[in-house]
Amino acid sequence: MKFLSTRELRNRPGYVRSLAQKDDLVLTANGKPIAIMLGVEEDELEETAQAIRQAKAQLALSRLRNQAARRGTDRMSASGIEAAIRATRRRRKPA
Repeated sequence: MKFLSTRELRNRPGYVRSLAQKDDLVLTANGKPIAIMLGVEEDELEETAQAIRQAKAQLALSRLRNQAARRGTDRMSASGIEAAIRATRRRRKPA
């Protein structure tokens, strides 16, 4: 995986295009990663986009599960969950 700046993308698009065909790229702004660029074939665009969306969803679910495990909420009973929901809703009701 290669890193390149947004400035490089703006100033040298042909170079970036050739890099993207060979390797995955991390786009940075002020030295911090902001996006990943992947080379893709035209006939695989939708499949690739779907695979990326699925991977992001799985990563988000994994983070939620880890967070629940750290808080101990992964062991809550159904009645405990319902009680927490009711309490939250009561606090949110307008006065």
